[in-house]
Amino acid sequence: MVVLRRMAALSVGAVVAAGLVACGSSEPDPSEASATTANADGDVSLVVYSGRDEDLVDPLIERIGGDIEVDYSGNTNAQAAKILEEGDATPADVFYGQDAGALGVLDDAGALAPLPDDVLQLVPEQYRAADGTWVATSARARVLAYNTDLVQPTELPDGIDGLLDPRWRGTIGYAPTNASFQAFVTALRVQRGEDGAREWLEGFVANDPVPFEGNGPLISAVNDGQITAGLTNHYYWYPFTAERGGDAPIALHYFAPGDPGALVNVAGVGVLAASDNQAAAQEFIRELLSAESQTYFANETAEYPVIDGVESDYDLPPLAELGVSDIDLGDLASLEQTQALLAEVGII
Repeated sequence: MVVLRRMAALSVGAVVAAGLVACGSSEPDPSEASATTANADGDVSLVVYSGRDEDLVDPLIERIGGDIEVDYSGNTNAQAAKILEEGDATPADVFYGQDAGALGVLDDAGALAPLPDDVLQLVPEQYRAADGTWVATSARARVLAYNTDLVQPTELPDGIDGLLDPRWRGTIGYAPTNASFQAFVTALRVQRGEDGAREWLEGFVANDPVPFEGNGPLISAVNDGQITAGLTNHYYWYPFTAERGGDAPIALHYFAPGDPGALVNVAGVGVLAASDNQAAAQEFIRELLSAESQTYFANETAEYPVIDGVESDYDLPPLAELGVSDIDLGDLASLEQTQALLAEVGII
């Protein structure tokens, strides 16, 4: 069921207010909550389809304020699929995705509108679409979280191929339906081709990895010693350990430079081409890229900010020092092929 959460108006920039007033449809359908539904003050709702978790981004959207409706009804891949199904009739003005792959799918389908140069220039080139239709809002590194009571860092493999060793049988967790895991598999396909990716996945499955519904339960299982290690994103570990005063038997292992497991992916945002609220949607993106919002990502969610001049309260290793894989994020759009391969090998 679709759950729309309407935010009460808080502090709204002048451009947002002007955009909300000026960008309505001439013939709104009063029976539907959509991007052209006016409220009692004559403003127009901005509709955001979010593939990011409500608990994660809801406080940020509250801070941004405005007459915003957020649909949290599915994960990133499901939300992107819904937009494609709805086509030009989608009520969404903005797609806020968990990973570059889902953004790329919408871009390839022509569902996203070009962003203005002033928005694009806020973000480094490697963290935005080549055609200027989406930008990153934060970045995260793929890691192997491991239980320090069960394994020493010197015993961990330099790359994902080491996880196929029989010594790890039944001890490695993963979240197969999570968009980030599927983006990792897409990167694996890009680097090694279909046959190479299939070979690795078949070896991984043969080693009896432990599936989880999400990365949060996976981190808890590593901490509790239910599994030795798990493939996840770095930012789940930081608040988990901070809540425990740093006293948790869990640490992060980064794979070697160039390895598919060293992927740095992004959450990102784009404006729907079918939206009648282009100006307001663009201003919403500017707000996500403001110093205040980027500080929220850095300090509250432990993600990497994507604009200059923002520091984190967490001791995040600089992205430049990580062994990132050599992947163009625009190449992660082949989600359908990735899901077909995962189904073929019995992972989903």
